[in-house]
Amino acid sequence: MKTWKRKLAVLLIAALLGSLAAGKKAYGAEQTEIKEPDNLYALSACLMDADTGRILFEKNGNEERAMASTTKIMTLIVTLEQGNLEDEVTISEKAAKQPDVQLNVNTGEKYALNDLLYSLMLESHNDAAVAIAEHVGGSVEGFSQLMNQKAEELSLSHTHFVTPNGLDGEDEGGKHRTTAVDLAKILSYCIKESPKKEEFLKITRTASYTFQDKEGKRQFTCNNHNAFLGMMKGALTGKTGFTGEAGYCYVGALERDGRTFIVSLLGCGWPNNKSYKWKDTRKLMEYGLENYIQKPLEGLPDAGEALAAVLVEEGQPRSYGKQAKATLVLEENSKGILYERETLLLRKDEEVSVKTYLPKTLAAPVKEGAFVGKVCYYVNEELLEEDRVIVKDTVKKLSFSWCFSQIFQYFLL
Repeated sequence: MKTWKRKLAVLLIAALLGSLAAGKKAYGAEQTEIKEPDNLYALSACLMDADTGRILFEKNGNEERAMASTTKIMTLIVTLEQGNLEDEVTISEKAAKQPDVQLNVNTGEKYALNDLLYSLMLESHNDAAVAIAEHVGGSVEGFSQLMNQKAEELSLSHTHFVTPNGLDGEDEGGKHRTTAVDLAKILSYCIKESPKKEEFLKITRTASYTFQDKEGKRQFTCNNHNAFLGMMKGALTGKTGFTGEAGYCYVGALERDGRTFIVSLLGCGWPNNKSYKWKDTRKLMEYGLENYIQKPLEGLPDAGEALAAVLVEEGQPRSYGKQAKATLVLEENSKGILYERETLLLRKDEEVSVKTYLPKTLAAPVKEGAFVGKVCYYVNEELLEEDRVIVKDTVKKLSFSWCFSQIFQYFLL
């Protein structure tokens, strides 16, 4: 009888373990592995969340390369921010002699600056780019300085501009270069942060534009060659480029369901591989759309929120007989890309976690605003952001005079 019971118990345990194992496998089968894009044609590529600047995918994303006419997104935004679009632009001999692709303007002709911007972006005319640069910057070199100043403002540490049209060039600052990551940052600024973002989108989304020179002797029609605008639902803007050194390049943005993705590609094939950039763009955009969703941010500390009250050794307490303590808070201007956000674009298998690094004690004196710790936000194991923890109140060091005054008040008053 005992043997029979023992055998039955073994069978039941085996069945239970088998059931648990089967359940584990079934659960695992539901967790489909997310595969990152592969077999891209581009030598360098980047997929960015335009709302936060977070890099969602990159291939050689920080490798410096020639960028061809994708340069013109910077030419356009600098002109919109610093130029007067009603100005009259006189074509110089240098501008008229620029190589293909050309509007074919002639030396001495006059055009509205606004009209030349459509020539710049829709047809990517190199002569229009130089005419614009000379007018806004005083010279090509002067305009390049404005472009590099803007690059510095945007913290583009791997970008240097020499020409306004993207033709290969070099000066004392180096070669005309950018990276896939920096190029995505430029377009993100153009459509999300610039005070001229609406004007930028209006020009770059125009299908066709017709204009005349100031004397009305010549008429031109420019057609938009950004095929991506008709390729995917939500396609927002973009710019193509090509030189013999750069190969085919592209940077574009797509907006759908409250998400804005930017794709940038450098060295994406050479003739006769003109379509490679569209295949890579679609692959990266579809990867973003299929795998990234807006997830709620819950349980994150707010800027200015008190995180802890820590003991201050040899500090003056607020009242006699108490311990001196300092309140630690999250700095008000912290929480960069997370600040005032209710959701964050995350991959389906990603979660945000928070780790707080605070001192157990502080040594007096402690000044208000002193940096004493940090709060780190991670997406899975990747550090997303690091914010400062500061002291809310000043705590002075104990002194004989303070002790005497406290004793005097306690016993005599």
